[in-house]
Order: sequence, then C-alpha cells, then structure tokens
Amino acid sequence: MKLPEVEERMQKAVEATQRSFNTIRTGRANASLLDKVMVEYYGTPTSIKSLANISTPDASTINIQPYDRSSLNLIEKAISLSDIGLTPSNDGSLIRLNIPPLTSDRRKELVKLAAKYAEEGRVAIRNIRRDAVDAIRKQEKGGELSEDQAKDNQDKVQKWTDKYIAKIEELFAEKEKDITTV
Repeated sequence: MKLPEVEERMQKAVEATQRSFNTIRTGRANASLLDKVMVEYYGTPTSIKSLANISTPDASTINIQPYDRSSLNLIEKAISLSDIGLTPSNDGSLIRLNIPPLTSDRRKELVKLAAKYAEEGRVAIRNIRRDAVDAIRKQEKGGELSEDQAKDNQDKVQKWTDKYIAKIEELFAEKEKDITTV
C-alpha cells in the first residue's frame, strides 16, 4: 500500500460517513433522505434519483415526480417498505412525503444513530491505518525502507489518522447540532 493511497482511502471513509449522516432526517425536508431507498424497477434495484425528480418545496415536504408514470406505485411501495419512517401520499402524478416534527425521544435515537455512523467511520480509518502500518513494517523487513523511512511513514500515517478522525468528529458534532435543534 502506497502512502498517497492511504490518505485517499481515509478521505473516502470520511465521505462515506458524511453520506451516512445525510440519510438521517433532522426534521427538515432533504432529498438525501431517499439516497438509500432502492426501487425494484424492471427487476433491477434502482435509486429514486434515477427514476424521478425530487424537490423540496418547503421545509417539511418532499415531492417526488417520476419521469415514467408507471413507476409511481413502485416508488411509493419502496418508500413505504424502507426504514426512513415516512408515509408517502400518492395523488396519481406526484408522491408527497410530509416530514413531521421530531419528538425529543426520536431526536435522541437519531443522535445515537449518528454516533454509530461516526464510530463506523473512525473504525474504518483505524483499519486503514493498521493496514498501512503493517505494509510499512513489511517493507522495512524486506529491506525496501530504512528504519528511519519506516518511522517517518508511520508518523505520516498517524497524522492522517488523527486528521481524518477529527474531520469525522466535526461532521458528527454538526449533525448532532442539526438533529437537536428544534
């Protein structure tokens, strides 16, 4: 594993954590709530974004306008079966999702979920660090790196680890604030 690849993988772990955070609803309408919802369209799992225009006319409503009217019921069914906890209303050409205000208990649950996603991100970064350090040690034993180079590379990897874990903490604090703000 080369050093630039290590930093790139850590960056991707942070981005994946951010995408997970985006799927948590905060009481405001946001099209990214539907990112993980897949519709069985002609036998293929397809994202709603590929099948419909998603808009948020106000802070508590998401409108889903399918490109193909025949997919309207499929989209409605996929949303109903998903774990986002919203009930779609279908008027024949448009699906509306009304976002109810969050209760304090639900806010606490969502903060716990965000904390779980943050921990998954931190674990992913630590695993990347472990793999990189193992690779560096292997290169040192194989004579590809001197002891000093190996130490410098391990220090670099540790700095990146600290940097990206701090980014995840920052994202988590931001999401927690979003969720708890009424």
